[in-house]
Amino acid sequence: MSDAMHHNDLGGFLRARREALRPSDVGLIAGGRRRTPGLRRSEVALLANISVDYYERLEQSRNAHPSQAMLASLAGALRLSVDERDHLYRLAGYAPPLAGGAGRYVDPAMMFLLDALTAVPAHVMDDMSTMIAQNRLSQALLGPWTLGDTRAGNVTWRWFTDPASRALNAAEEHEAIGRGYAADLRVAAARRGSDAVADRLISDLLQASEEFTRYWDEMAVGPLSSTRKRLVHPQVGPLDVQCDIVLSSATGHRMVIFRPQPGSSTAERFEFLEVISEQNLDA
Repeated sequence: MSDAMHHNDLGGFLRARREALRPSDVGLIAGGRRRTPGLRRSEVALLANISVDYYERLEQSRNAHPSQAMLASLAGALRLSVDERDHLYRLAGYAPPLAGGAGRYVDPAMMFLLDALTAVPAHVMDDMSTMIAQNRLSQALLGPWTLGDTRAGNVTWRWFTDPASRALNAAEEHEAIGRGYAADLRVAAARRGSDAVADRLISDLLQASEEFTRYWDEMAVGPLSSTRKRLVHPQVGPLDVQCDIVLSSATGHRMVIFRPQPGSSTAERFEFLEVISEQNLDA
């Protein structure tokens, strides 16, 4: 197959998937009459966090060579199935990613659930606890963790190296949370086997944090599970939540949902958090 045909296939595939989607499929409001079917190029670019010009060049096969990270973002933005995502990678000249591997792709079922959760904070992490997608309330509660590099968005790395990442959590829960992250990382690393990303994260944590080293040496093993947490937000006050974990069988990713504890005022405080989030966007 010639390079021209190869790239035309990539652009054509992106365009076909874009035109097959409606704004409501990706959590957007249609907003007026549309001249063409499907999403606008600008909407896909927004969802994938890339420039409109670059996305247009991808569809039109004009000197655009997407990275694997960009392909993962596009696959999530276009709500591709795992098979469609793998096809996209092959069209771009890459081997499909391994199941559970790093990357910003989130399978369509999990993205649908994330889009539907508008009243509670929720986010998606990969098997190494790197944040790869957040709804608006998650961003309002925790900040935008998905915009930086993978290390900056890694929950375990931030917990043990950035004291600010613990600010929301009650001090008496810090030890249990830290032990849980260490035990979860041991499970993920064992499942991956010989893996450079996992090995480097563990090595860096052992060098950076005596606390992590202490927990790691205990050899505890246990994936993250539903846990009750008490948070204190500087603007909305105390939040009593159950952090539920939903697992994707397609990718191994985990969705964390901050479910209000029954009988608490947390649901009403989430409504206040939503108002604050909207005000910040309008400012």
